[in-house]
Amino acid sequence: MSHDDLPLAGRTALVTGVSRRRGIGYAVACELASRGASVFTHHYAPHDADRPWGADDLDAVRAGVRASLGPGAVAGDASADLRDPAQLDGLFDAARALTGSVDVLVCNHARSGGDGSILDMSAAALDAFWETNTRSTLLLTRRFAEQFRQEPEAAARPGDRLRRTGPHDAATAPKVVWMTSGQEGGPMRGEVAYATSKAALAGVTATVAAELLELGVVLNTVNPGPVNTGYLDPETTDRSLAELDEIRDALPFGRWGEPADPARLIGWLVGPEGSWTVGRVLTTDGGFSLR
Repeated sequence: MSHDDLPLAGRTALVTGVSRRRGIGYAVACELASRGASVFTHHYAPHDADRPWGADDLDAVRAGVRASLGPGAVAGDASADLRDPAQLDGLFDAARALTGSVDVLVCNHARSGGDGSILDMSAAALDAFWETNTRSTLLLTRRFAEQFRQEPEAAARPGDRLRRTGPHDAATAPKVVWMTSGQEGGPMRGEVAYATSKAALAGVTATVAAELLELGVVLNTVNPGPVNTGYLDPETTDRSLAELDEIRDALPFGRWGEPADPARLIGWLVGPEGSWTVGRVLTTDGGFSLR
């Protein structure tokens, strides 16, 4: 195969939230593997076991990722509760040990369920979503960025602008992708804590992207739109079937998004071709937001 066939050959990706074959994280991991990357996946099955769709067979998940690998690439995985900073650090260390570096970070993990309206909010509910969806993403991104930071100046203060040492190579730039949920496009009734945690990531994307760019690291955030990962199936949804049918039939392509849809965008973003797109919140929803 040519370099064009495997644009991520020689690079290693850490993809979080890869615990179900119906999930976006699994589709992303397989997409990056098919593009030549070595892939380290994170999972936390207890979260899925508590949801209507249930947990998947992790051996089957691992086998699917391995089957997508290109020549010479390797795969690894680990479980971690990313609310715990110590487990988060352990996950990153394990991913880095796979090949010696992590060149791509995709923060796909998310807490869902147990949410509510503004009248249902409590400090515990808000903290749970913040810790899982927002804080862990920022801390993982910090760990990723530290790989590319030179020794700080002795008198540097927190928040001081990093000193860029020279032009960076866009084709080989390390990449980070965050995930949001399009909450700015309309109300997400009954999901106040979730929408808040995801809105924080979308809102700080430009700030963090500008800081990471001093290190030659490229950050973008993706809104995948309504992707059916099982929560829209009649057997496992907690929503009105009549309402879901009405929304789906009104979509431009007459279907919900599939995990492969955002995975293709992410595969492009973290490859050499995507290096000129920086600090953006990109929506891939098949026209859902235009209905």
